Formats: sequence, C-alpha cells, structure tokens
Amino acid sequence: MTALPKDSEQQPSSAPSRRKFVAASAAVGAAALTGASLAASAPAQARTATGRATAARSAGAVCTTVPNRYDEPFEVCDDELFVFMANYKPFENPGFFDTVIGDALRAAFPGLKIKAAAWDMPIRYEDLDKAGIVPDIVIEDPRRRIDRDLEPRGWLRDLTDEIRTAGIDVGSLNPAAVEQIRARSDGGLYGVPLFVDEFVLLHNKKIFDMKGLRPPVNGVTYDEAFRLAKKLTFERNLVAYKGYLQHPDLYLEFNQLGLYPFVPGTSETPAPEDVAVDITSAGWQRLGSNMERFLLHPHNIFTSVDEYLTAGSVAMAVDSLWKLNAYALSPLYLQEDDADEWRELAKKVELGVTSVPVLGRGDNAVYQPNTMAAFLPPQSKKKAQALQVLKWLVSQEAQVELSRHGMKPALRSRAVEAAFGAAIPELKGIDTSGVFWGDNAVVTDYRNTEYWDIPMYMVFRQHVLKDGLRVSSALEVTEKVDIPRYIKSQVELGFDW
Repeated sequence: MTALPKDSEQQPSSAPSRRKFVAASAAVGAAALTGASLAASAPAQARTATGRATAARSAGAVCTTVPNRYDEPFEVCDDELFVFMANYKPFENPGFFDTVIGDALRAAFPGLKIKAAAWDMPIRYEDLDKAGIVPDIVIEDPRRRIDRDLEPRGWLRDLTDEIRTAGIDVGSLNPAAVEQIRARSDGGLYGVPLFVDEFVLLHNKKIFDMKGLRPPVNGVTYDEAFRLAKKLTFERNLVAYKGYLQHPDLYLEFNQLGLYPFVPGTSETPAPEDVAVDITSAGWQRLGSNMERFLLHPHNIFTSVDEYLTAGSVAMAVDSLWKLNAYALSPLYLQEDDADEWRELAKKVELGVTSVPVLGRGDNAVYQPNTMAAFLPPQSKKKAQALQVLKWLVSQEAQVELSRHGMKPALRSRAVEAAFGAAIPELKGIDTSGVFWGDNAVVTDYRNTEYWDIPMYMVFRQHVLKDGLRVSSALEVTEKVDIPRYIKSQVELGFDW
C-alpha cells in the first residue's frame, strides 16, 4: 500500500506495489487531449498514447524527445499545451486525468491540443530539465514543492495582475488554500488552488459494533475521540484492535491552529543562519500534548495509518481523501497490484468517514489544506492559452466535475458540494458530508520568512516514540538541535530549502 507521496522522504512505504493502478477510462482522444501512459505496468499504453500525440501534431510542429529512465517514447511538441502533474497519487493512474477533468477540458477547448503527463512515469523533473522542456501548466503541491522543485528551476511568476485581468475570482476559492500559496509566494501569488486532498477521519463500523459504540460524527473533538480510542483498543481472539491512528508528522505540519514554525524576520529570503524557528510556544505545546496521549495509550501503537485497511483492526484513522475513494474500491483510485488484495481486505471494513477531530468544543477548524495548485511558468510560449485554461479549471463547470469524481474542489459553492461523489458509485450509501464540514485552518504569521522543509518527524517518531522523551522535551530538542543541524546539512549539500 502506497504511503502519501508528500512524506515518502521521511517515512518509507510498506507498500506491496508502488505506481501501478487500474486503468479506469478509455484512452485519450487523438484530436484534442493526448499524453503518455502514467503506469509502469503498461508500456504498451505509453507507446500508444505518445504515438497519438505524434500523429495528431500540426504540420510543421517541432517536437522534442524527452529521454527517461524507463526508455519509453515521450516527446513534447510546440503545438501542444503541456500540463505536468506531480505529488497527487491518483494522477499516476492511466486515464484518471481524462476521466476527472481532461474530457471536460477537451470539450471546453475543442481547438486546443493538450498533452498531460504525471511524475514519474515515464518522466521526472530532471528529465524535462535535460531536454530543455518547461511545462505550460504545472499542477503541484505548493506547501512543499514551490521551494523544492519550482522556484529553483525558475518556473514561477507572480500571477496577481494576470489573475485580476483574466477575471479569476480568487475570493471565491478556499481562503486557506489561497493563503497557503501566498505563504510560499514571496509577497505575491505564484499559483491558484485547484482542489484539496482533504484529511478526514475514517472509521470501521464493524469494530464499533463489536463494542456496542456509536461511530463519531462530524465535529467530534479530540477529547471525545480519545475516550472512544481507549474503549476501542482491546484484544479479542488473539487479535489486537487499535482505537485510533493519526500520522503525527502531518498532524503538526497541517496543524489546526494555523501555526507556522518559522519566525518572521526582516526579509522574505533570510540567510540560512538567520532562519529562526519556534515550535515550543504555548500553541505548539497544546498540539503536542493533545497528540501524545493517543500515541502513548497502551497497545494503541502507531505504525502506519494504512493499517486501517491492511490490518482491518483499526477503529479510527486520519487519512487523505483519495484513500476514502480507494478504500471504497473505486476502480479510478485502486492500484493495479493491490486491487485484488484490497477487495479481500475490505471485507473486514465497514467504511465510514467524518471530519477530522477538532481541538475543542465549538471549534470548526480542520487541517490546513492539503492543496494542489496550478502554476504557469514564465518560460511558456502559450501564456495566454494557459491562463484561459486556468480560468476554466477554477470555474464552477470544472470544479463540479472534480467534485463528481470524489475530489474536494477549491471553489466554494453549493453546487460543488452537492455534486460530490456522484460519479463514484462505490460511495453510494456512505455519508460523505464530513469532507466539507468545518473550515481549513489558515496559516498565519508567515511574512518575512523563508520556508525550509524541516524534519518535524523528529518530534514524535524519533524523540517520543523511540527515545521516550516527553513531548515538551521533544519539541525543544527538535527546535534547538535537529532543525539547525538539518538546515546546516542542507546548506553544505548546496540546497536552500
């Protein structure tokens, strides 16, 4: 089972497969939307799709071959609008892009040829660099990848004025998602949010029934969840049942207080030695102690939230929205190598979902948004076309299409919410209102800071769970020792993030 790609550098997956998905839709139409196959298990599909791109080129089009580690044919032609996607796992599924948005995009722009590809089958960022190719639109995770992948390549420009001129109403979009992008945009706005891979609380009703307990509801507090977790952590017939699992790194990074670990200074680009961090103040201590009790409750041992499905003995687990669709066994979201296994494992689970727990009674802040956004590199020769495509992508027409396919769009509207999951029959009978319950926490106090991908995993997974420190001590050691050491090591390696 594949772990969240955003944390793969910090926590290796225990997955039986890595990038293989079940194809769930017809191949791309040659006249409008073309792209390479996105699964390592389907080289024939890759060759066919790339072949269509070549066959559909305009007379006189110049095409650039992109060599890659898979030795799959891949090229980008100058008569195509090239869209490159990364760090949203389902985009790697052959046909996923077409089904959820590509076919509708083709209908909206019948005269526009669009080539769509996802990292890393068959290409990665470094392959594009070597070939001298810059996408016209990049769909990426702004929280971590602006500084890691896009800014170092010079693939960003402030879109503030262009967005206004194009009539894109940023005010209609998820405000926390917009603010998250602003936090990484050096005083401007480098991208526009398209959707949020929301974190939700999954529960297994079968385990609740074993104990005669009612499952949680939207707005459940952490105190209520902990009381349930204690009752649902038990052993029966030599099976250990865990009450509650939540990835502690993501809990801190997407924290519901909107806390930003970097201390504002006098510059948007401070020198590495001037980067100041605060993860020991009262708010961070509150977050730490809240999570510590779940992790240290006897026998509620944290391993991976994937155990919700793989073990079938986890009562509650916080995970991302795409996992809900996969656990419901939607072919769009199932990985090919895992499909048969997951169908068997799912027999142990009666799937339910609510909002993530809130910090206190009356609160409605869920995680900071796990945003996917669109960026328009300045090197593009199709800036006007790309901007019009972006405008359409955040229109109600396009956002409803995303919602129908089980994604939480950035646009806030009743029509978008009402459409959720309509094209995913496997969600029928599951109350999915928790996907839209509450408001995403908004990051604060980020001006005059520089983002670094700091090792927050040290707090819980190293110092609490391995070293046995109290969480207050773990926060202090991470702030004063681990983070400065990490920044220094990155500088020595030539990085500035």
